Amino acid sequence: MSHGHQSSGGTSRRSPMGRLVYWGGVLAIWGLIFAVVFFAVFARGLPDTSSLDAIERVPGITYLDRNGVLIAARGSEQSPPIELDTLPDYVPAAFIAVEDRRFYHHPGFDPIGMVRAMVANMRAGRVVQGGSTLTQQLVKNLFLTPDQTLRRKVQEIMLAVWLELRFSKDEILELYLNRVYFGAGAYGIEAAAQRYFDKSAHELTIGEAALLAGLLKAPSRYSPLSETERAAGRATVVLNEMEEAGVITTAQREAAVLEPVRVSRTLATQHAQYFVDWLDQEVQALIGESSADLVVETTLDLTLQAQAERAVRAIIARDGERGVEQAALVAVDGEGRVRAMIGGASYADSQFNRAVDARRQAGSAFKPFVYLAAMEAGYTPDTPVEDQAITIGNWSPRNYDGTFRGRMTMAQAVAQSTNTVAAYVADRVGRDRVASAARRLGITSPINTQPAMALGAVEVSPLEMAQAYAAFSNGGRRARAHGITRIRTRDGQTLYERREGEAGAQQQVINNPPLYYMNQMLRGVITSGTARAAAIEGYDLAGKTGTTSDYKDAWFVGYTGGFVTAVWVGRDDNTPMRRVTGGGAPAAIWRQFMAAALPRLDVQRIPDGPAMPEGWQEGLQAPGQDPIGDILDGIGGLFGGEGTPAQPQPQPEPVPVQEPARPQPQQPQPQPQPRPAPATPPPGTPSPQPSEQRDEGREPIYF
Repeated sequence: MSHGHQSSGGTSRRSPMGRLVYWGGVLAIWGLIFAVVFFAVFARGLPDTSSLDAIERVPGITYLDRNGVLIAARGSEQSPPIELDTLPDYVPAAFIAVEDRRFYHHPGFDPIGMVRAMVANMRAGRVVQGGSTLTQQLVKNLFLTPDQTLRRKVQEIMLAVWLELRFSKDEILELYLNRVYFGAGAYGIEAAAQRYFDKSAHELTIGEAALLAGLLKAPSRYSPLSETERAAGRATVVLNEMEEAGVITTAQREAAVLEPVRVSRTLATQHAQYFVDWLDQEVQALIGESSADLVVETTLDLTLQAQAERAVRAIIARDGERGVEQAALVAVDGEGRVRAMIGGASYADSQFNRAVDARRQAGSAFKPFVYLAAMEAGYTPDTPVEDQAITIGNWSPRNYDGTFRGRMTMAQAVAQSTNTVAAYVADRVGRDRVASAARRLGITSPINTQPAMALGAVEVSPLEMAQAYAAFSNGGRRARAHGITRIRTRDGQTLYERREGEAGAQQQVINNPPLYYMNQMLRGVITSGTARAAAIEGYDLAGKTGTTSDYKDAWFVGYTGGFVTAVWVGRDDNTPMRRVTGGGAPAAIWRQFMAAALPRLDVQRIPDGPAMPEGWQEGLQAPGQDPIGDILDGIGGLFGGEGTPAQPQPQPEPVPVQEPARPQPQQPQPQPQPRPAPATPPPGTPSPQPSEQRDEGREPIYF
């Protein structure tokens, strides 16, 4: 019998060293298997890296206003790659100090940095620090999508290690500086220096280098164009990191803090970013994909745009306590050319374009389409109507102040935005006719023909409203809103040029006498109705206010001869404002903008439009009676209250209310064509000239 101990498997007991070797071998084998499987799984779908040295740049697009002044530059600069050793030492050092302090000491990924970021994020309860290296950021920019998935992160690390094996650290840093996006359409350090400072990257100061390095965290959030305080604060952080890393001395940091950084005057004029976003889509639709650098000549007037921006900011600041958080404005001329566009209170905070993409209930600003259909059916501004309780189906509208004023003319009903009359008229004329009139003038959003549509239960955009009202301002012609006049390459080849009458524009969509009647009534909204706050002495103005139920939306769309401005205010979450009506904040924005814009415009009185039909007489109505009191009954809940409560009108003795009908043929009796005269004729104003008072650039940025 053997006295040696044997294991149950029949093998002798291993020594400690033998066990270590054995289990080390087992772990190595399984580790190798795991690594092979791991890389096989995550390497599947890796992007092609063969194009590393031939990355396609985004074509540059330069947008010019109607006078040839730069609006914005999108895409990338045609700037050649810059060599690292030609830059001042502090330029690349600024990026290393703030983005990847251990850049020269890791193999492409930084386990220490990852752990440090993880601890910081856990302590803060949110993401406050990233663990990506410069090499990982380069990989992400060159090869990968921004998806935040485990697969993408692993692939990022794998490609970062591959880059480190293929290139030296300086080569990777050079690639990074020449490829990274700095905002404002600038890809690479040279393009960024040219865009922001009108100089080469070789000439960057310490402060300028710090500002550019700080941009990389979030180019929009830290833009020196729109977020100067944030940009300065971020640049200060970079300077502190540079000092701590020993890149600059304390004296150099203090000098950089005191020295102002001046952003390019050209770039500082980049207003109208909502407008440019809109055109980005239009350019692609008109010419498709293009590899050439483009110049887009637009309809925008930068001076008017700046005035619109000031008006919106001022009234939002004034009425913010009443819940006015957002605003949109679109100004078009009689041909549909967009002269100014505001898509929100702050482009930096929200890039959603409320002027084009938002659909909000129009409220009483929709009523002109109701009354246009009525005028075309034979009504006139003098047609007597009854403001009293009305029920249509199970719906009973009532007026803004909850009262009824009895007998009035249709013109008075328009001026005071009387809901009951609008609802009755739409019902009698036919809501299909109302919808047809709105679509004919330029409303493209769906229109529900339920009874409440008469009071503006229709969701539209400010752009639609501006182009629809343009027909009232230009003599009754259809105007399609547009912002591009020509697209050309930088070497002068024309790719697109807009032609007059394109896509049905300039089609006559309102004839007379309806056009004459509508302008007559819409003038009254400003002279004696809900938009008296919008009046500007010396100009022939007309328009309509709009306020939806519970004050969720407020509008004013106003015009003069050949120029329309639509204004909306409200909140993105569709919660009510505090009794803000169309005659309040929207009219105030409109008036402030138009008071500044009108002297610059060659405006005329609102045109009469086409000739009147032969035999027409103002105020003529066809016979027939239909007493409104026999069919109006009941009162219901509030919908679409409007404007400032009007003073009660004197009520005449009851008279039969005539049912409108189309005028019957009369013996031809030539009549002089009426010319509606404004209370005060507009003064002669000069034609638009290229503005000589341009923005002189932003105030210098101090850290």
